[in-house]
Formats: sequence, C-alpha cells, structure tokens
Amino acid sequence: MDDADKAAGRGPGTVPMWVIVLAVIAAVSYGTFLLEHLLSPKLDVVNGYVSELSASDQPFHLVYGGGDLVTGILTIMVSIGSLRKLRGPRLATTGWVFLGLFGVCAIGDAAFPLDCAPSLQTWCALKERSENVSFSHEFHSVTSSAVIICGVIALFTLSMAARRYGWWPALARWGWPLALAEAVFALGTLLAMYLGQWLGIIQRIQIGILCLGLLTIAWALYTDRRDAASAASSAASEREKTVL
Repeated sequence: MDDADKAAGRGPGTVPMWVIVLAVIAAVSYGTFLLEHLLSPKLDVVNGYVSELSASDQPFHLVYGGGDLVTGILTIMVSIGSLRKLRGPRLATTGWVFLGLFGVCAIGDAAFPLDCAPSLQTWCALKERSENVSFSHEFHSVTSSAVIICGVIALFTLSMAARRYGWWPALARWGWPLALAEAVFALGTLLAMYLGQWLGIIQRIQIGILCLGLLTIAWALYTDRRDAASAASSAASEREKTVL
C-alpha cells in the first residue's frame, strides 16, 4: 500500500467548527465590493479598479479595506487551524500554507491602499502616470497580484490533494475549476489593461471566484465533520446493540 492509499484510508481528520465558521465569514467579508452600488455609486463598475473603493481619499474606504483585513486575518486562522488539526500529506500541506499566504497578502491589500481613484479623478491618473504617488499606492499592485497567485495555488493544490486521497468531495469537484477560472480571468486583466476597458468587470469576477473558493473550502471541511460525527454515532449505536 503506497502513501496515497494510506492517506485515503485514514482520512484527513476534522477541524473544529470555529474554523469552518471563520472560513464562511472570510468569504463574506471579501465581498464588500458588492456594497459599492449603495456606498460608492460614482465608481465605474465596468472599468474602475476594485481597489479604488479602498483608496485612502475615498468615502467608506475603511469599509472596503476593513473587509480585506478581516478576510486576511480569518483566512490565516483557518490555515493554521487546518494545519494543526488535519493530517498533512505534502500536497494538502502546501494548499493550507498558500491559503495562509493568501490571507497575508489580503492584509497587505488593506495595509497598502491606493492614494486616490484614477478612474474618477484625472489628477490622480496623471500623478500615477508620472509616478508621483506614494509607496503604498505603487506596492498595492504587488499585494493584489500576490493575492491572486496564492489563491490559485491554494485552490489547485487542495483540489489535487482531495482528488488524489479521496478527501473533501466539494474541493475535489470544484477546487480545480475555480482555480482554472481564476487564472484565466487573471490573464484577462492583462488584456483588459491593454485595451483600456472591461477591467472592472473582470476584477469583480476574480474576487467573486475567490469568495466561492473560500466557501467551497468551508463546505468541504463541514461535510467531513458532519460525516465523521455521523460515523461516530453509528459506531456507538452498533456497540450498544452488541452489548445488549
């Protein structure tokens, strides 16, 4: 029996319920951009950067930046909780580590916001083109790119671990398509930047995919916990019947 067979036979284990709840909250808080229709209606949804919502000089920037911060902190906690409680073949461990790095980069997005909104303010666009912006403004593109990269790797490796070891059916089925879709739309942003249009729509889809990824992880962990509880209950019932 090889390592994969052994891992599949004993299962990954289960996480505490609080880990699952935090993953759900992280997914919801990462979708704060959905509030833009109520809080920031002036931003161009089709062409405006999502990051412009949390630019330092924009109203309600703390709402959007706070969402990224909450997601980052909670995702790191989910990663640590999973690494501590679940068995760790290398592929699965890699996935949880990159999920934690995704959280670190999400915190980076919140910690290094844009100075202003280029699509709304001509003077801001001119400052950006002349490179007369702060380090935070420039570094935000690095953290945003790292978020996508870490998210894609986390979803893909967790999905591959699920498929290889027969774990987490939700991740086995949906993890790799979500990772692939995220990668395709990431490449789409490069085309949108070249064409100068549709960037806002593509970015919003990207973030939506990452939210779905976090929810898929939460559901996979929940179903494992539910099934383990059901199996334990059935085993206890069988023992009682044997005693009687």
